Amino acid sequence: MSEPILGVDIAKKKFDVALLISEKLKHKVFMNNQEGFELLAAWLHTQNVDRVHVCLEASSTYGDALALYMHDTGHTVSIVNPARIKGFAQSELVRTKNDKQDAGVIARRAMDPEPWTPAPPEMRQLQVLVRRVDALITMRTQELHRLGTAHTTIEDSIREHIAYLDRHIDTLKQQIADRIKNDPDLTVKRDLLKSIPGIGDATIAAILAELHMFERCDRVQKVVAFVGLAPRQFLSGSSLKGRPRLSKVGSARLRKALYMPALVSIQCNPIIQTLYRRLKEKEKNGKLIVCAIMRKLVHLVFGILKSGRPFDPNFKPHCA
Repeated sequence: MSEPILGVDIAKKKFDVALLISEKLKHKVFMNNQEGFELLAAWLHTQNVDRVHVCLEASSTYGDALALYMHDTGHTVSIVNPARIKGFAQSELVRTKNDKQDAGVIARRAMDPEPWTPAPPEMRQLQVLVRRVDALITMRTQELHRLGTAHTTIEDSIREHIAYLDRHIDTLKQQIADRIKNDPDLTVKRDLLKSIPGIGDATIAAILAELHMFERCDRVQKVVAFVGLAPRQFLSGSSLKGRPRLSKVGSARLRKALYMPALVSIQCNPIIQTLYRRLKEKEKNGKLIVCAIMRKLVHLVFGILKSGRPFDPNFKPHCA
């Protein structure tokens, strides 16, 4: 007998659940903290449910602690793409949108989704550091944009904040470097990634923070889809033929991390330079070229991590 489905609509302070048993939904609301998680476990027990298949949207970090708690207590957990949930709700002509309704939609849609496995603890710690640096850099950029436009009364305050952010960014970057250095496996993979011309320390840290996704995927196309770099076509019969675009249904963090390396690689990576010249000869526009280069970098990263061999511009894949 399959496990009952528990749809979860998560927010910062609370989460709504919808327990799907025998095609009937039971709703409940809990606080998004350890006490709330334990109350959820107790409520499931009162429903005579020992194991459930928990399904959450992959829309924020608010659900990370709950997903980890439910996984560690023996339940199956799936992180469902929000686009699937939205599409299912539209297919059911759902007109009401609230947390209770969303939890029910997730429970009904989540029929046998792929189980989720959390990254190892050391990887999760690296993720936290990398994402914090990214957040601080965003704050710093916002403050820099204010200089020259803000009133002179607060310019000193802005500069002090920028200096404060600089210090903390440097401290966290050092912690990231130390964590990678103290992990033999991450050190090996860092050195492999460093062999790719155009990829620097910040991008390497971002890739290593999501390393579990590269290791779980058996084909590079899955990684490309995870990053959100797969092309999306608009074709229907003979009358509708739109331009292909990026799906962007994937990790915005990795897309952001690969953007600057794509530009730098045009200047120093022989494989990327060949691709760049070929696309320029076909008169492709700049945005399309950059996206193609980002996809190529994902292929290079995937191949190097899977093979354990450093970058070789003359490498020819074996063809059976």
